[in-house]
Amino acid sequence: MESPADSPKNDSKSFADQVRSAVIWRSGSQILAQIVQWGATFMVIRLLAPADYGLFAMTQVVLFFLNMLNGYGLASGLIQAKEIDVRQIRQLFGMLIVVNLVLAGGQFVLAPAIAAYYRQPIVADMLRVQALIYMTTPFIALSYALLSRRMEYRDQARANIVASIASAGTALGGAWFGLGVWTLVIAPMVLFAVRAVGMTIAARAYYWPSFDFRGAGTLARYGGLMAVGQLFWFFESQADVVIAGRQFDPHWLGIYTESLFLAQVFVAKIVPPLNEVAFSAYARLQHEPGAVGRAFVRGVRVIMVVALPFYIGLAATAEPLVLTVMGPKWAEAVPVVRLLACAMPFMTLQVLLSPACDAIGRPGISVRNGATGAVLLTGAYLFGVQWGVMGLAWSWLAAYPLYLLLSLKRTLPVIGARPDALAQAVLPPLLAATSMGIAVALIARALPPLPSPATLLILVAAGAAIYVGWLAVFARGVIGELSDTIRRRPATV
Repeated sequence: MESPADSPKNDSKSFADQVRSAVIWRSGSQILAQIVQWGATFMVIRLLAPADYGLFAMTQVVLFFLNMLNGYGLASGLIQAKEIDVRQIRQLFGMLIVVNLVLAGGQFVLAPAIAAYYRQPIVADMLRVQALIYMTTPFIALSYALLSRRMEYRDQARANIVASIASAGTALGGAWFGLGVWTLVIAPMVLFAVRAVGMTIAARAYYWPSFDFRGAGTLARYGGLMAVGQLFWFFESQADVVIAGRQFDPHWLGIYTESLFLAQVFVAKIVPPLNEVAFSAYARLQHEPGAVGRAFVRGVRVIMVVALPFYIGLAATAEPLVLTVMGPKWAEAVPVVRLLACAMPFMTLQVLLSPACDAIGRPGISVRNGATGAVLLTGAYLFGVQWGVMGLAWSWLAAYPLYLLLSLKRTLPVIGARPDALAQAVLPPLLAATSMGIAVALIARALPPLPSPATLLILVAAGAAIYVGWLAVFARGVIGELSDTIRRRPATV
């Protein structure tokens, strides 16, 4: 039986109000935290060299891979379960501790072999220090599961903001005092440590772990299947760096990975917190016929209204943006950013699929989608890398549309969403954003030579006006629905 402290709140607020509050706190805090981190990141980028980011990317591949196994799938099983008790919470905590101790030990032992693969001895030292991050994961994952079940994000938001400020300050200090690549190692460790403390306090997750796992088979199976899906996601998202890390020197790997960072800012930083809320909401809606499909389509419409102009605008303003926020030494990233930005709408829609499948108890769909993506994208990366950084960027644009089409064909019938409804949700912002991109490109050509910040400001202002104007004239219903969603109803139930 579920304890009162760990059950969803049963008060006067409607479910729609709970979702709206969750979205505001989770996404709002994420945006604020990212503003802090982005400000620090772009200042640090100006102080460090591309080679530093290339070395860091080599270690991040390993951390990303092992973090697919760090137990967040187990935490998702706790969220998805209809009822939980204190024993299950303690078992989850114990599982998380065991799993992450194994991962930390494995990374420490394998560090020299990984450094030998990249032919960079410093990578071994970096990986050994980074192994400490796994010690924070049990506290963060347990607290995240408990807060998500209750759809409580206010205190979690505060913890994330404080952690981001601490990490940003560490990064700036490290770069300023000449720590070089170690700046990029220490700052995330501070982020996770502060978040672990803050999240534990926010969730009141004061439990002793239990290492008696009898009766936890259902939780372990669900978490294991989620972990398999996450492993395929690793191959989708990190195979390019694994391949490029062997082919490119640290400078060109840094150019590629930071171009990818800039192109993926929205899908990597803004979409994940929305997916967390969506997972909890879908889990609550899973027993109502058609509700998950309708909520999914509406969520896609709202996200794409913001995502599409961001990506197309990024492609149109890549040169002044890179020169303004990253500096002239990153000028080689301009064509890479432009190309990768064009692939990101496909990736964004792809990552929105998994929460709906997982929340209704069908994580196997996400696993099959992930396997498809792993094969398609890895093959594309292996082929494209032969033509250097631009060939690797082109591989994204070649493979992701096909990957998305196959995933939609497999997923939409399961979650109860109609393809025509999804197309109607995406088409208005797509037309508006495309028109905006063409107009901004023409304006950029017509402008006289100006400093990069001035050019960027003019193009962003013109693009925003054109996009909103197009929607106001040709798709007024989209603006009305977006406004209604923000003010009152985030989901149709």
